[in-house]
Amino acid sequence: MTTPTKLRPAPVIDETARLLTEHYVFPEIAEQLAHLLRRRLAEGAYDVDDAEGLARLVTADLQSVNGDRHLRLKHHADPATPQQGAATQASMRREFDTSLGGVPRVELLGGGVAVLELAPMLFPLEWVAEPLSAALTLASRAQALILDLRANRGGDPDTVAFVCGYLLDERTHLNTMYWRGGARKEQSWSLPYVPGACFGGSKPLYVLSSNSTFSAAEELAYDLQQLGRAVVVGERTRGGAHPCDGWTVHPHLEVTVPVGRAVNPVSGTNWEGAGVQPDVPCAAVDSLDHAHTLALARLAG
Repeated sequence: MTTPTKLRPAPVIDETARLLTEHYVFPEIAEQLAHLLRRRLAEGAYDVDDAEGLARLVTADLQSVNGDRHLRLKHHADPATPQQGAATQASMRREFDTSLGGVPRVELLGGGVAVLELAPMLFPLEWVAEPLSAALTLASRAQALILDLRANRGGDPDTVAFVCGYLLDERTHLNTMYWRGGARKEQSWSLPYVPGACFGGSKPLYVLSSNSTFSAAEELAYDLQQLGRAVVVGERTRGGAHPCDGWTVHPHLEVTVPVGRAVNPVSGTNWEGAGVQPDVPCAAVDSLDHAHTLALARLAG
């Protein structure tokens, strides 16, 4: 039997600090955090024997300055390959294969109102285009649509744009990503053409949110809300608007570092820290019933 290699925190902290200073979208905060990590290491704060424990301690320190929830040292139970982003992608693939491609529920409720749940993530578009297209095409025949993002933890901005293509009548500017330094930016637009039938931009649309809704799922809710296309029902979301990359720094540890920031063309800002504020606040567990009642009233009116 092979004896596991003893965890050595120092190389993990050194590499995490290096990646922060090279890639974090806010260079000044990166310097503060790198100094904090090295100081905590010298104080013995990271003298733990297991990778999962180290991940918890380091993540708490990484998020202690500006509360950026995308800034993490993530523990992976299965050993990760060293390629950039490989650890997260492998974990996502396992969830994709066990969640009907990220579309676990399509259901017709009473009164011609459909509910479409997207969970646990908005997976990469090259994976999820087929199941998403099938589900959205099926839901297109409903008189009103409820998009359930309560259990969605984020994912791919390209998938956000793909979904929006089914819910809007024309190509629309959704978001702009500003990368570190501010010199390079990248706009995100809904697609002018999508496979299958569209729900369109005029029928009633509701988005369910919870305090677990995060990242790209927040973008989907926020984009539709800011455009006046959807009514958000439920709880304030977690508040993570920074796209990030991941690097393996130990066989079971991956550091995720935000490399850009999102700016909505309508609000001129984003949902970082504040979360998406629901139009109709209520407990997440009650939000489906609330949205269904709202949809029925709108259709009756």
